[in-house]
Amino acid sequence: MAAFLGASYVGVIFAGGPREITPARAKAILSDVPTLVRRVGVFGAKSIDGPNAASGGAAIRRVVEQVGLDVVQLHGDLTAESVAELREVVGAAVWAVSRVSGALPPDLGSLIEASDGLLLDAYSASALGGTGVSFAWEAVAADLQTIRGEKPIILAGGLRPENVGEAIAALAPDVVDVSSGVESAPGIKDHERMRAFRDAVLHASIST
Repeated sequence: MAAFLGASYVGVIFAGGPREITPARAKAILSDVPTLVRRVGVFGAKSIDGPNAASGGAAIRRVVEQVGLDVVQLHGDLTAESVAELREVVGAAVWAVSRVSGALPPDLGSLIEASDGLLLDAYSASALGGTGVSFAWEAVAADLQTIRGEKPIILAGGLRPENVGEAIAALAPDVVDVSSGVESAPGIKDHERMRAFRDAVLHASIST
């Protein structure tokens, strides 16, 4: 349905929580997605931290190959070094996730330089993502301008049909990422809310 509605990306979750599925299930789901739609896998950074970084990266690569992923979306407390190392072995583009609480974190310049895209999500102490919580878009708009470049900015965190137009107007992201905002229950997508989200994106205006 996401592809039918015009989505450029579809995602599957391997980072825990109520939406997590197995690589085998993900492969089956994505088998019907048109080839022009890019496949994103969401992972937690814990598997690539510390002395097990190499084996963690190899484990992610195995999932990338099994499922046929184009993009790895990496959540957690990331460093530019860990992202750069993962890009060397994973066999897919890597979107580094930065969790925003108030102002933008100071190290975003190096993080976006090390990655293939930067995803901004709302900070939560209890979960890496999928919380349905947004952050103050207007408060970070000016600072975001200083790190814009050739790599995409992806916006997540509490987006839904009712507010995605406001978010786009404030931050002009290259991609908007939605999960809980188009669900009837955790992990259950509501096709009418998906359609409403698509329509809101198409009708959004970008501030200049």
